[in-house]
Amino acid sequence: QVQLVESGGGLAQAGGSLRLSCAASGSIIAIKAMGWYRQTPENQRALVATITSGGSANYADSVKGRFIVSRDNAKNTVYLQMNSLEPEDTSVYYCNADLSEVVFGHRYESNYWGQGTQVTVSS
Repeated sequence: QVQLVESGGGLAQAGGSLRLSCAASGSIIAIKAMGWYRQTPENQRALVATITSGGSANYADSVKGRFIVSRDNAKNTVYLQMNSLEPEDTSVYYCNADLSEVVFGHRYESNYWGQGTQVTVSS
């Protein structure tokens, strides 16, 4: 089994910054992509940013130029630096990992979610 543990959420003022971290642990062979999603008012999880093991990043249009996703492959950790925060960024942010793992001696391709971390931006 694999666990994703998030940290770094909290309260910020509009125009401020926050940094989220997500560390993956467990019987991991390799992590292909990691990223961040956030809860929408319709209770869906919308893409914020993802990054591959090679460092290719993808961003939602709403965060381009403000958020930066990065990862430390040696630590199986992904980060989200959030700058110029807006009240519309308020949400629960979820870490996601697309990876290969070993379960009872067999290799599986799996996808995991973190427990979510609250980000609140005040105006």
